[in-house]
Amino acid sequence: RTHRPRIPRWLRRTSGPLLLLGLWQLLSSTGVLTAEVLASPGTIAGVARDLLADGSLTQAMGVSLQRVAVGLLFGAVIGITLALLSGLFRIGEDLVDAGMQMLRTVPFVGLIPLFIIWFGIGEVPKIAIITLGVVFPLYLNAYAGIRGVDAQLIEAGQSLGLSRWGLVRHVVLPGALPGALTGLRYALGVAWLALVFAEQVNADAGIGFLMMQARDFLRTDVIVVCLIVYAFLGLLADLAVRTLERLLLQWRPTFTGQ
Repeated sequence: RTHRPRIPRWLRRTSGPLLLLGLWQLLSSTGVLTAEVLASPGTIAGVARDLLADGSLTQAMGVSLQRVAVGLLFGAVIGITLALLSGLFRIGEDLVDAGMQMLRTVPFVGLIPLFIIWFGIGEVPKIAIITLGVVFPLYLNAYAGIRGVDAQLIEAGQSLGLSRWGLVRHVVLPGALPGALTGLRYALGVAWLALVFAEQVNADAGIGFLMMQARDFLRTDVIVVCLIVYAFLGLLADLAVRTLERLLLQWRPTFTGQ
């Protein structure tokens, strides 16, 4: 058998974005994409360098990361707590699940006017929007993970003499962990989406604030820089969760493709 040269996986994973970047530069160089419609990659790189040099982009990233972190923390505490109550106890399911299923169908973006009325135009409504967006993916996946634990494992634990807390600790929670981590990945994506809307609420700092300023001055290059920052921050967050999955789920071998 002939052995084909092995292409490094990192090169295969970056080939798609690099080809897209090359096509973008080609269309800009040939005039198909004008600067008024979409600035070229070279121009955007220069703008990003200038924003980093004067500190405005770094400061905006810090403010946005803080908002996402606080909203994610509150949303995780609320979502996981409700999932545990609803998943572990039938009375908790009766009291919690129906309301959560109803609320999750309400677009959280549509609640922005109410949040402004209730909490004003400071940081609280921004954090509340992110928190609300994060709660439901975490709740649904953690709840599904708890209820998806094999009943035969529960019976095996009971036959070994495990108490109720022992079953929860050694059987239910490890079995629900993959679903909870999947919910965390979804929640991080929703958190960045919610941040975009949250920073439209009378923001005076953050990446969304830079985008609004750029919109007022028709600076498509700054807008694209902010969108790229959003994308990279979301990618880094997803990589962090995937690393956490590899560390916490070493006991569960899975198919990784061929």
